[in-house]
Amino acid sequence: MEAFANLNELFQSVWIKGIFGVNFLDIIIGLGIFFIFLIFRGLISKLIIKKLEIISKRTTNKLDDTFVKAMEGPARFLPLVLGFFFASYYMSFGDETRSFIENINRTLITILLFWVIHQIIEPISYILSGLDKLLTRELIGWIIKSLKILIFILGAAAVLELWGIKIGPIIAGLGLFGVAVALGAQDLFKNLISGILVLVEKRFKMGDWILVEGIIEGIVEKIGFRSTVIRKFDKSLAIIPNFQFAENAVINVSQITNWRISWIITLQYDTTVDQLKTIRDQIEDHINKSEDYDINVGVAVRIDKFSDSSIDLYIRCFTKTDSWNEMLKVKERLAIEIKQIVEGNKASFAFPSQSIYVEKK
Repeated sequence: MEAFANLNELFQSVWIKGIFGVNFLDIIIGLGIFFIFLIFRGLISKLIIKKLEIISKRTTNKLDDTFVKAMEGPARFLPLVLGFFFASYYMSFGDETRSFIENINRTLITILLFWVIHQIIEPISYILSGLDKLLTRELIGWIIKSLKILIFILGAAAVLELWGIKIGPIIAGLGLFGVAVALGAQDLFKNLISGILVLVEKRFKMGDWILVEGIIEGIVEKIGFRSTVIRKFDKSLAIIPNFQFAENAVINVSQITNWRISWIITLQYDTTVDQLKTIRDQIEDHINKSEDYDINVGVAVRIDKFSDSSIDLYIRCFTKTDSWNEMLKVKERLAIEIKQIVEGNKASFAFPSQSIYVEKK
């Protein structure tokens, strides 16, 4: 019986002293409080989100709707923070343990605050979208990503400071490491700076048809920090380093307002002067009277030169349409009209030829 008495006394002692000076009853109650918040986390977060949605529906802009959607994650995390705080507040800890628990509470609250700030940055993009005359959509995307990374770094630094980890030496070490990396990653920074210049100068945007002579032609699908993704017309993807767009001339075909038609029409040498003048005048008259061409930009129909096997007639005009497909139709109509004019004046097109004279001895 004495052994049972000692066991009972030992059991009561352990029950009272518990773990880290907290008796088991307080631990059980504290865990119960935490699990209540954990179980009702979905309900609590839904109530918060539901209340925010009701408020956002009172307005017509998308800013508050995006804000509500961004707050879903922090709203689900909030009950965990509250549950741990109330559970730890109920239990009585020793001085050292209490300091450790308070650090955990501060850490959870810090994470929650920086998470909220991180999520708020996304709706800011709607505010920045009003600056589309100054900033491109891609540059705004870069700014948002950079802000998110900055908030994450600041949040991590704040948490480390709470636990007594000094970030000064870490930053100094990263600085030395950054110098070493910079020396070996010059191309990376060159592409990064080139990408920023492309966006700031608005050389092109996603969806534009661009041409870089001798390098690439296609549709811009993505502008990244280091490279730009171009969808070529054979549907293959090309990833081009951004410095190519800074060091070479970029033709933004999507910004064309008038497609140019520039042809050399070759006529045979037996074409008379009267025929040449009539053909020239009829072609120029057709272009000036047609609705297909913008005569304000400029029209030129002139006898250009005498080539080796032809008399060259130079034609240059600009379409009114900026559509590539429509421009092809305009060119086709012009080609048919020119052929009818040439044949109607009893003239013929020339082709490369040579005449060989054999001297008789």
